[in-house]
Amino acid sequence: MASHDDTYHPRDTLANTANTTLQLSVAGAVVAGVQNTLRKQNVGAMGIVTRSGGIIALFAGVGALYQFTKDATANLRQKDDTYGEALAGFVGGTAVGVHRGSIPIVIGAGAGFSVACAAFRYSNGLGGYAIKEDDEDEVARKEEMRKMRRRPLQETLDQLGEGRGIYGPGYEERRRERLLAKYGIDVKAAQEQFRSKNVDPTASL
Repeated sequence: MASHDDTYHPRDTLANTANTTLQLSVAGAVVAGVQNTLRKQNVGAMGIVTRSGGIIALFAGVGALYQFTKDATANLRQKDDTYGEALAGFVGGTAVGVHRGSIPIVIGAGAGFSVACAAFRYSNGLGGYAIKEDDEDEVARKEEMRKMRRRPLQETLDQLGEGRGIYGPGYEERRRERLLAKYGIDVKAAQEQFRSKNVDPTASL
């Protein structure tokens, strides 16, 4: 299944291949080390290479073939989807058959890896398949939710009162009346008198 991201970003095939090969080589060395310790005869530390080196080479080969095929296919098709994953899985799986030296195993291992990788990609891995929402649709949805949850201004004023950045219509006039009634100061008249005495237009009371 094609990816839902229409914008494709080219990949550094060689760098990714080298990185994956190194990681799987380390994993192969760990497996080879475990296998070496389980041998009945004492083959020494170098037995990891002399006796179990094929396992390290197998892991490295599978990783290199898989990653190179995946990135090269994606760059050529300008698309990263399930089909590219299936092809990369098949090529990587053939390394297992080559290691065993059997054509049926080559085809069978390639097919098995291909199906496994394609299924893993199609189902979006362990997280499950999910369709990405368009950015514009997401913004519109959030704006609609914000409007649904927005409280009327009058209800907010009734509960919190005016002040702290929350002012209702006609606030300045009500404030002027309160100051005039409580302190006998007409704010509007005082402001006009102040402006008439100051030449600087930016000055304030």
